[in-house]
Amino acid sequence: MLLAPGLVTALVALLPIGYLLVRAGEAGPERVWDIVVRERTLTLVLRSLALAGTVTALSLAVGVGLAILATRTNLPGRRLLAVTAALPLAIPSYVAAFAWISAFPSVSGFGGTVLVLTACCYPYVYLPVAAAMRRIDPSVEEVARSLGRSPWNTFWSVTARQLRPAAASGALLVALYALSDFGAPSLLRFDAFTRVIHASYRSSFDRTPAAVLSLLLVVITVAITVAEARTRRGTEHARVGGGVSRRPHLVGLGRLRWPAATLAGVVVAVALVFPIASLLYWFATGLSAGVDVPDLLASALNTFWFALLGAVFCTALAIPVGVLAARHRGRSTALIEHASFAGHALPGIVVALALVFFGARVAQPIYQRTPLLVLAYAVLFVPAAIGAVRSAVTMSPVRTEEAARSLGSTPWQVLRRVTLPLAAPGIGAGAALVLLTCMKELPATLLLRPTGADTLATSLWTETGVAAYGAAAPYGLALVVLAVLPTLALMRSQRVGEADLS
Repeated sequence: MLLAPGLVTALVALLPIGYLLVRAGEAGPERVWDIVVRERTLTLVLRSLALAGTVTALSLAVGVGLAILATRTNLPGRRLLAVTAALPLAIPSYVAAFAWISAFPSVSGFGGTVLVLTACCYPYVYLPVAAAMRRIDPSVEEVARSLGRSPWNTFWSVTARQLRPAAASGALLVALYALSDFGAPSLLRFDAFTRVIHASYRSSFDRTPAAVLSLLLVVITVAITVAEARTRRGTEHARVGGGVSRRPHLVGLGRLRWPAATLAGVVVAVALVFPIASLLYWFATGLSAGVDVPDLLASALNTFWFALLGAVFCTALAIPVGVLAARHRGRSTALIEHASFAGHALPGIVVALALVFFGARVAQPIYQRTPLLVLAYAVLFVPAAIGAVRSAVTMSPVRTEEAARSLGSTPWQVLRRVTLPLAAPGIGAGAALVLLTCMKELPATLLLRPTGADTLATSLWTETGVAAYGAAAPYGLALVVLAVLPTLALMRSQRVGEADLS
C-alpha cells in the first residue's frame, strides 16, 4: 500500500543527481576529466574542505561547551542561556553575513566566513548535545564515582562517551552546512564551491563546468556522510530498564562561575545580539529614505506561502517512507529510505542548478513557476520530515494498531484512524522544521522562484548586492521574526518530548 508512494519520494530525491549525470555525460569523459584535474578545481576543493573543517571544529567546541554549562553547572543565568543559545538557529547565514559586512567591511574572506558560519551553525551541535545531557542516567556516573574515579575521569570515561553520538550527528550537520552554504561565502567574498558554481552558471553559456563542479561537490558531501557513519559504528548506547528519573547534581564552578558566564554571554552576543542590533541600526538609518511597505508585505507573504507549500508537500512525501521505515523494515524499504535521503547531501545551489536544467529542457510548463520551486524544497528538505515521521511512528504503541486490525479495520483505516493521529505531534514538529528551513533557503529560491515573485531572502540578497544596507534591513528583520516562530515551536516540542521520556 505504501511502497508505490514511497518509490515516488525516492525518485523525486534522485532527480537532480540523475539529471546532472546526464548533463555532464553530454560533454564527454575527456572534457569532464579536464575540468576535474585542473589546478583551480584542486584549489577549490582544498579551500572548501578547510572552511568546513574549521567551522565544524569550532562549532563542536562552542556547542558542547554551552550545552554542558547550561545543563550541568551552577552557571549564573543558565536557564536564560539554555533558550538564547539555540535562537541563532533562526538567523540565516546570509543575514548574519549582511550584519557583519555592513558594520565591518574588512570582515571578509576565510576568517569572516568562519566567524559567521560558526555563529550560525553551533546550535546544530548545542541542541542534540544538551538534549543528550538531560537524558543521561545520573546513576551511571554515580557508580563510576563510587568505584574511585575522579570527577574529570568520570566525565571523559562515562559522560563524554554517551554524548559522542549526539555530538557526531551535530558535527555532520555543521560540516554539510558549511560545505553547501551559498549566502555567507558569497557576501563575504570567499571562493567556496557554491560561490564558484553560481558564478560559472551565471557568467558562461557553457554550463558544463557548473554541472561537473556540482557533481564533484556531491561526491565530497557523500564521502563526508559515509565517513561519519563509519566513525559512529559501535558508539550507540542502549539502556536496559528505566534508569532513575531524578535530575543529576549540578557541578559547582567556584571561581570560574562569572568568567564562564561572561564567555557564554560573548558567544550569545556575537551570534544573536549583534546581528539583530545591526539590522535594527540599518532599519533606523533606512527609515529616512522610507520603507517600501507594500513590497515588504508581498515578500513576507511570498516567503510564508512558498515555505508552507514546501512543508505540506515534504510532509506528504515523507509519511509513506517514514511509516515504512518504522513499521515494515526490509530490503526494499531500506533502499527507498536511503534514496530519499540523497537530497540531504545536496547543497541548495546544486539542486537549483539541476532543476534549472531540468525545467528548461524537460519541464518547460513549470519552469520559473511555483511547482518547480516546491519540488526543489522537497528534494532538499524531505529527509528532515522523514526523520520526524519515522521517530513519531516508532514511539507510537504497536498494540493499538494490532487491536484495530483485530476489530476488522483495513490497513488503510488503521493508518488513517490510529497510526497518523498518534504520531501527529511528531509529524507536526517535522513540518515546522521544514517550514523554517524553506523560509531561510536562498540559492534554490533565487534561481527557481516564479518570475516577479520576490521573497524576503531574495529581496535582502538584491539590496545587499548593491550595498543598499538600509533598504535591505527591513527584509532581514522580517525574515528573523518569521523564522523565530517555528524555532520556538521546535524548542517547545523538544522539551515536551524530553518530559515524556523522563
